[in-house]
Formats: sequence, structure tokens, C-alpha cells
Amino acid sequence: MLLYVTVGTNDLERAGAFYDPVLAILGFRRQRQDDAEIGYGADDDVRCRFWVVKPFDRQPATFGNGATVALVAETRAAVDAFHAVALASGGSDEGGPGLRPFHAHFYAAFVRDPDGNKLSAVCERPE
Repeated sequence: MLLYVTVGTNDLERAGAFYDPVLAILGFRRQRQDDAEIGYGADDDVRCRFWVVKPFDRQPATFGNGATVALVAETRAAVDAFHAVALASGGSDEGGPGLRPFHAHFYAAFVRDPDGNKLSAVCERPE
């Protein structure tokens, strides 16, 4: 359904230092970069599906209140690692790993990147 997702940053170098290890946990790696953006994708995908960008209008990047980018994690251990690596890489906690009330197997963790963008890793498999 989604073609790609972008999140804004005011410091592309800092954002890359955060996203490189955090997205690697979920199977994404940096595939493209220029002065305005970094693109991440899976090795088996021909497209970057997650972009960290300086805003096109040259205004400061801001985060959306109520907006969350949820990323698939194959295991609950990957959710745990995502959360730990995000915090170690300069992110902040928005809800530690654990089951959520959305359904019986919704295991998730929530963080904010250094620019305030909210991310989640979610495993929906029973373990």
C-alpha cells in the first residue's frame, strides 16, 4: 500500500548516525545519500522505502503530533533490539517493548529520533 515514507531532519549527519544502526535491526540499510536526503531499503528491494530528508521548502523540520511510522519486526527480539539501539543512538523512549492492547500478539516498542519523529517496531507473531 505505501510506496515510501519520509521523516524530516534538521541535521542529516546526526539522523544518519541514528538511523543506520536502528534500521539495520529491521533489515534496512542506507542505499542512497546526497546533501538533502538519505534513503534506506532492504537488500531485496529495488527502491528506498524510508527516507530521512531536509524539508524541500527549506523551513525547519518538525514532527507531526499523532504521527507514527510503524515498521515490521520479524521477532520480538528484534523489537527489543530496535528499542535498545535507538536509545543508545540518541533516540528517546516513547514506550518500551511489550504487548499492546491492539490484539493478542501486538508486541511493539516506540521511540523518537533526535528530531522528534516517532517510530515503532512491531512484531505481530506469537512467541
